[in-house]
Amino acid sequence: MGDGGTAGAGILDRRHRLPTAGLLLLVTFVAFEAMAVGTAMPTAVAELDGLAWYGWPFSAYLVASVVGMVVGGDLGDRRGPRAALVAGVGLFAAGLLAAGLAGDMLLFVAARALQGLGGGLIAVSLYVVAGQAYEAALRPRLFGAISAAWVLPALVGPLVAGLVTTHGSWRWVFLGLLPLVVVSVLLVLPALRGLAAPAVAGGRWRAARTGWAALAGLGIAALQVAGQRLDLVAVAVALAGVVALGAGLRRLLPAGVVRARAGLPAVVGSRGLLAGAFFGMDVLLPLALTQLHGFSPTAAGIPLTAGAVGWATASQLQGRHPGVSRARLLRLGFVLLAAGVGASALVAVPGVGGWPAYLTWAVAGLGMGLGMPSVGVLLLEQSPDHRRGADSAAFQIADVTGSALCVGLVGVLVAAATASLLPLAGAVVAAAVLLAALAVVGALVAPRAAAPVEEGAAEPAATLAAS
Repeated sequence: MGDGGTAGAGILDRRHRLPTAGLLLLVTFVAFEAMAVGTAMPTAVAELDGLAWYGWPFSAYLVASVVGMVVGGDLGDRRGPRAALVAGVGLFAAGLLAAGLAGDMLLFVAARALQGLGGGLIAVSLYVVAGQAYEAALRPRLFGAISAAWVLPALVGPLVAGLVTTHGSWRWVFLGLLPLVVVSVLLVLPALRGLAAPAVAGGRWRAARTGWAALAGLGIAALQVAGQRLDLVAVAVALAGVVALGAGLRRLLPAGVVRARAGLPAVVGSRGLLAGAFFGMDVLLPLALTQLHGFSPTAAGIPLTAGAVGWATASQLQGRHPGVSRARLLRLGFVLLAAGVGASALVAVPGVGGWPAYLTWAVAGLGMGLGMPSVGVLLLEQSPDHRRGADSAAFQIADVTGSALCVGLVGVLVAAATASLLPLAGAVVAAAVLLAALAVVGALVAPRAAAPVEEGAAEPAATLAAS
């Protein structure tokens, strides 16, 4: 679709109402499952006599999701977003059903892998659909709405899952979402009928990319395992994970991501920096508040709620100003994120107490609300139609990798504190400083995320395709 005729249009106008509702519902249900599963998992694993396998359902989902992202990207480039999204929803729904009916731990882990594969396909397909079904002027609002769609699950997901698990069965945390997922895809399907495969063929199926994705996913899982222990085995596992991750990412990400080369590589790198800096501290704050200040689980979770509200608020604000440079908004987002993450170290200062987290994490959330939608818009601006699936997959893989590496780093610091190698307050400060430094790097990189200006502002798509 071109940009003409967008005056007065919106993501909820007559033409976009159904696809918007379907996409947002789909995001909401996937987000709810992601937020709720951690609450139900201890009960599920205990009932299935699989405590020794506790980490496997999480690792299976993670590895399979990376594979799903690559498969979804290649499928979208070859056949358009409809096939990838329908396949993703089908696999995700099958995983929900299998998890809810699982009679032993092996079947439950396999079901989680199915969910991960479907979730990866869905995550990539959303960007391909956004690129084809929505004009450029509407994309900031769409991504703002998608970001906001994570807020309700973040607020109520763990609570609802806890109530369902306590008063019903953990199985309904999975089975209860099935009809709602079906409704959401039925709303999206009518709009997808008009979205054809790219005019420029994306090439034959690249089976080797699936193997590299599996290798990268295993590398991420290995680093997470290594971050939970401090011994020689952890060192060996971490080294193997780094090698596997590096080999996989080299084949899956655009050239120049590590150097933050101007254009698409800087966009993909920025997504990883945003996710890593935010989610690394996001998992540490509740632990710091409960262990250092004796907060109850509910009180320790309030800063995370403040962060979610800040994220949603800033997402809505940026969507109302589509004419503002996305690179500038991205830079401002990184600045706010660095300030929020760095200031969260105050919770470790003796005599200050835990109250600063209520403010600092709201500031970090504001930064994410500006940054995440902005990198989504920049990705679609710079990715040509025939590569949009593969580029969206790289975008999502950078997010998963950045989050996993930074969460693993936090795990190492917490493990060191547990082993009395440093105080927990020192681990919190070290994590805040390192993660804030990542956000500062992002602020320096952000201007390079704007589309490179070629001579005569000619065909950036051709230039990017060549990269």
